[in-house]
Amino acid sequence: MKAMLLAAGRGERMRPLTDSCPKPLLKVRGRPLIVWHILNLVKAGITEIVINHAHLGQMIVDTLGDGSQFGASIQYSAEEQALETAGGIAKALPLLGDAPFVVVSADIYIPHFNFKECLNTLEDNDPWGNPHPPEQRDIAWLYMVKNPSFHPQGDFALTLMGLANEGEPRHTFANIGVYRPEMFASIKAGEYAKLGPLLRDYIDAGRIGGELYRGEWHNVGKPEQLQALNAPLQFTQGKA
Repeated sequence: MKAMLLAAGRGERMRPLTDSCPKPLLKVRGRPLIVWHILNLVKAGITEIVINHAHLGQMIVDTLGDGSQFGASIQYSAEEQALETAGGIAKALPLLGDAPFVVVSADIYIPHFNFKECLNTLEDNDPWGNPHPPEQRDIAWLYMVKNPSFHPQGDFALTLMGLANEGEPRHTFANIGVYRPEMFASIKAGEYAKLGPLLRDYIDAGRIGGELYRGEWHNVGKPEQLQALNAPLQFTQGKA
């Protein structure tokens, strides 16, 4: 399995920090946000990684290089203008190959997520080894979290049959998902496209499953959130 880290966003809410540093390179507890993902992916045996970038993207390339320092192999998908999530994935498809791949937003903080869980989420066969017809296979698998205070309404309902656009209880998309490449086949390379409408369409078609992740998860959206995450480190250093 390959992985894609989404790192093309401008990080407007994180300004002025992101005026001179791309958001994925901001440090949490002494390590850039994007490096936490790379190390956890490598730990799970996922070493082929694609990273898209736009705003201050060369800084990401200069910092991470070819990935060898982490035991990974990194390729880059440069975007002149950020193409949004689905557009960025579609542009990177030639680098991602024909098999399902995991996609993670580079600016979330999930220090203990075990990416081994992603390896077999999209099975081609049923539990008895019989192949699913292509049109009936799950096309994506999303990881959900309990609704944070800033997003109390959630995104999707998690049911026994998969995800639903309506219903209760609702949970928030953790910005971690496993996708089949054909999900993005209708998007032209270089086309601006959001992920949300695509997800909702396939959820209505009954082709997206998911599960609830209960570990530590933070959407690092504002400087105050970054400061709060780093406060324990600062306190420890201050006492030393």
